[in-house]
Amino acid sequence: MIGAIDIGGTKIAVGMVNEAGVVLSKLETPTDAPRGYSDGIERMTRMLRETAQIAGVEISGIGIGSTGMVYPVSGAIGDADFLPGWQGNNPVNDLAKIFKVSVALENDADASALGEATWGAGKGKSRLIYVTVGTGIGGGIILDGKLYRGADMAHPEIGHHVIDSTGPLCTCGFRGCWESLATGPAMVAWFKTNAAADHPYPADLSAKQVCQLARQGDDLATKAVEREAYLLGLGLANLINLFVPDAIVLGGSVMKSADLLLEDMRKTISQGCRFVPFEKTELALASLGKDANLIGAASVWHHRFKCGVGVAS
Repeated sequence: MIGAIDIGGTKIAVGMVNEAGVVLSKLETPTDAPRGYSDGIERMTRMLRETAQIAGVEISGIGIGSTGMVYPVSGAIGDADFLPGWQGNNPVNDLAKIFKVSVALENDADASALGEATWGAGKGKSRLIYVTVGTGIGGGIILDGKLYRGADMAHPEIGHHVIDSTGPLCTCGFRGCWESLATGPAMVAWFKTNAAADHPYPADLSAKQVCQLARQGDDLATKAVEREAYLLGLGLANLINLFVPDAIVLGGSVMKSADLLLEDMRKTISQGCRFVPFEKTELALASLGKDANLIGAASVWHHRFKCGVGVAS
């Protein structure tokens, strides 16, 4: 029975996950990072004990998926924008001391990739890329059944490969990164920039609402969705050309409108992947649902300890 922790910029979720990847109990609390790391660990500890009691189980291990940069070898938190003041602290060591069990930590996108590979849409795929598209674009890469790590055990930032060098400035410092062009906020920004002054769109327009307008036949919204599909397909074509994976699993809020996007995404991929067998790469939608982050966090522990996959480069 694995205690799973998902540390996000907005909330911290904790739950108990069994060996079938089923969440038996869960609790949430606002991250409220300015309250400090020690306060965060105290709340995680309390929720782990409470969820274990609710489920009537004993904790066998703890898996953590965290936003931002993390160090899976040492268990320390790196420079995470959403966790100010937490850098350098080590939840792996701290929780291992408290609960006397093994603890493993990964970036949350890598955790989601492991979750989909273990119990979700990527099960049985030895070469898998997980891509999440929402307010940002992130993901994880699994090659030959193992989580891919770069130099210094780094997590690859797939959202920051450039697809249009004349595009908008990205937070990474480049212009035209995939993330700066193909996220939900980017789609909304393009729509607002191109909308006529008298277009009756809501002031708090979201990507979901743009997709709803497209379903209703709004011409500009339809163009925005077509552009989104092209840009997503372009980034995926790059990944397929580089890795030729068995599957790409797509998650995140934007992909909840996948029925509007997938056909055009596939067309773009077919145009740009002439020299690789792109048709062998399955595009699948993430299947773990609302508990995906907790299930992913639990899979971090299974991947590290039960499967015998270490963190050596």
